[in-house]
Amino acid sequence: MSFPLTRMRRLRHNPVLRDMVTETKVTTNDLIMPLFVCPGKNVKNPINSMPGNYQFSIDLLVEECKSLMDVGIRAIILFGIPEEKDDTGMIAAHDHAIIPQAIDAIKKQVPGMYVIADVCNCEYTTHGHCGVIVDGDVDNDKTFDSLVAQCITFARHGVDMVAPSDMMDGRVLRIREGLDSEGYYNTPIMAYSAKYASAFYGPFRDAADSAPQFGDRSSYQMNPANSNEAIREIELDIAEGADIVMVKPALSYMDIIRRARDRFDLPIAAYNVSGEFAMVKAAAEKGWIDENRIIKEILTSIKRAGSDIILTYHAKHFAEKLQ
Repeated sequence: MSFPLTRMRRLRHNPVLRDMVTETKVTTNDLIMPLFVCPGKNVKNPINSMPGNYQFSIDLLVEECKSLMDVGIRAIILFGIPEEKDDTGMIAAHDHAIIPQAIDAIKKQVPGMYVIADVCNCEYTTHGHCGVIVDGDVDNDKTFDSLVAQCITFARHGVDMVAPSDMMDGRVLRIREGLDSEGYYNTPIMAYSAKYASAFYGPFRDAADSAPQFGDRSSYQMNPANSNEAIREIELDIAEGADIVMVKPALSYMDIIRRARDRFDLPIAAYNVSGEFAMVKAAAEKGWIDENRIIKEILTSIKRAGSDIILTYHAKHFAEKLQ
């Protein structure tokens, strides 16, 4: 049927009916809030390029987790800022390292919070790259030792999920084998499967003090021009035992999210990254956009593209003001 028998505006005329026929709805159950944890006590360092976000010491991180729980955000992903760094990232795998300490504190004081740990070396290495450097390049296979050790330590301290973000070939399999060998069969892996070498990560590198000291990450993160390669990466991670796969960033890569959703039937996460967040905040501060409407539209579009889970710095704002 066509006009005048069909009038599409009939379903838009009344707000109650509009709500009833809404196809895509974002809820707090879809969202993961990234948090940055640093040494010290009573520390809340503002991240200037990410307004409203902070580096928290563990005591204040716990308070932030309580605040998130109060508004319905029940999942976080942790990024650590260590006191010291080394050449391999193995320092992150010590029981007294920043992430294991944070997991202990959250699990003790906010037991309902679902704690995910990002697993990578960039925050913990003196050179800022995501793996072990050999002859001026990141050595893929030598990086496995620190990644697996981090995951096992985090699991021992009670982490709910590990999320390797390094983009080394084969790391999901090695992590799965490592966790299983220690009896952590039920610890899921959310793999950063299609992680692009993106300019949208700039503010994060300020937040996590993780900028590379030489070169860039194009030899291990993906070329933004490639789509078919992303599907291969996701397929390989699934074959290696990933429980959830991720596309990162989100907004400029929604075609990848859609292709993954059409191809694969396991949960898909998308990371609404720091640069995407910072652009919204900067434009809102200038009065150029309606911040609340933009945030809701962005998160809805990411979910509409096919993601089940959204990692976003907007999570708390959404929970407080936009549900």
